[in-house]
Amino acid sequence: MNAPTHSAFANTAEEAIAAQDALDDPMTSEKATEVAMQNTLLTPRFYTTDFAEMDAVDVSSVREDWDRLITQMKSDPNKGHFKKNEEWDTVDWEGMEPALKAEFIDFLISSCTAEFSGCVLYKEMKRRGSNEDITTLFQLMARDEARHAGFINDALREAGVRVNLGFLTQQKKYTYFRPKFIYYATYLSEKIGYARYITIYRHLEENPELRFHPIFKWFREWCNDEFSHGEAFALLMKSDPKLTESFGNKLWIKFFLTAVYSTMWVRDHQRPLFHEALGVDVTWYGQEVFRKTSEISKQIFPMTLDIDHPRWRKNLDRMEAASRQIAAAKARGGLGGMMSRLGGMVKAATAFVSVFTIPAKTHRVPTSTRMEPTY
Repeated sequence: MNAPTHSAFANTAEEAIAAQDALDDPMTSEKATEVAMQNTLLTPRFYTTDFAEMDAVDVSSVREDWDRLITQMKSDPNKGHFKKNEEWDTVDWEGMEPALKAEFIDFLISSCTAEFSGCVLYKEMKRRGSNEDITTLFQLMARDEARHAGFINDALREAGVRVNLGFLTQQKKYTYFRPKFIYYATYLSEKIGYARYITIYRHLEENPELRFHPIFKWFREWCNDEFSHGEAFALLMKSDPKLTESFGNKLWIKFFLTAVYSTMWVRDHQRPLFHEALGVDVTWYGQEVFRKTSEISKQIFPMTLDIDHPRWRKNLDRMEAASRQIAAAKARGGLGGMMSRLGGMVKAATAFVSVFTIPAKTHRVPTSTRMEPTY
């Protein structure tokens, strides 16, 4: 059988990556890859974990929901979708306002890196595992993430750049997370990704004149993939109740909720022109995404954060200001820069603790976690 000519039609992550590499000359963009290679609190990371522990997961207790989800993912409803077609409008990259262009390219590079990060982790789990339930799931998710990353790279090519995915796999620093931390972080990443994409998609459905790039037309199917991946991690957690019921793990859940929400807030507020071009108030957008994600996460997490608490937005803004101070101090260098950077880190940590210690809202987790995208 011939290999697919485009990542959109790939059946595996390996096929998708190979199709991307064969699309054109082996062009690389040093700048784009350099941005993707960065390891900061705000940039997407590559993860590794205890693969043997993950391979030992028993999903018998959630078998009915598990088999239904795997059947849905195997049916591959989005095969062939992540490819330019007649709906892809011509993009005037040269005429785009330079600062907006820089923020949008940064958004695309960050998104591509995040998608490919998931692909690398899932692909490695499939390669190392022997548990058919687990390896089947991760093969399907790696396939989806590779398609997403390839599609973003297609968009970047039009701007004269692309992320060298093969180089990232070999050279980017990997962060070790225990499996339960992978579950918490990746579940939230997938669900908040759904909430982000669907919020933008629905907004542009109502205001198509603000759609300054055609990639936003593909967000509905894209976010539905994210939703399915989140469902898988919810089931993985549901298969081991102590992951969400013990006191210590509840603290970890609250930590990851706070960290993921804070990171999104800071990152988005540093792209003001991108959101302005979309006609989206970035503060409203952040709160709306948090509301959606909090409502969805009730399926498995026994708590949600109180995003209307008086300390919430005030300290998120303080974290964002501290992040700017740290970046400016790093660029400045020298002793003065180092002292300013340390001061910014103290401010960010203090604000984070203030947010983390806001009392959470608790609720009873439903017997069945399975949900369908409804927004």
